Order: sequence, then structure tokens, then C-alpha cells
Amino acid sequence: MPKTIPAGEFKAKCLKLMDQVARTGEPLIITKRGKGVAKIIPLEPEAPEPCFGRMKGSITYQGDLIAPVDVEWHAAKD
Repeated sequence: MPKTIPAGEFKAKCLKLMDQVARTGEPLIITKRGKGVAKIIPLEPEAPEPCFGRMKGSITYQGDLIAPVDVEWHAAKD
């Protein structure tokens, strides 16, 4: 059974209790006049975004990247 806490006490210790839920993984039920009104549960850890394919569609190119440029080059010979 999850731990319960009155709303007034939760209000006074909110941040500390949220850290406790995150650390222990145990849910916490907030009560008002003895009846549960809210439940705090830890979030599931998010899966990391994969590295491969992350930039897909962000790079564009025009023309042939391998073909020579239409400019003549003259190398200086000393």
C-alpha cells in the first residue's frame, strides 16, 4: 500500500517529498480530510535518442559532388 500524507503537510514539504518519490520509486498519496485526492508517482526514465540517423534530412546538396568544377586552375611553377 502506498504511503499517504495530508495535503497540508505535503504543501509544507513538497520538494523534499518529490525528491523522495524519485529516489525510492515509491508512490505517495496526498489526502484531504482522510480521502485520497492525488497520487505522486516517479516517471519512467526516458530512453536516450539514438545517435545514428539523428540528422537525417537536415543536409541538402545540389548537383554532383564528385564532378570537377567548371574553373581552370593554373598552378604556379617556380
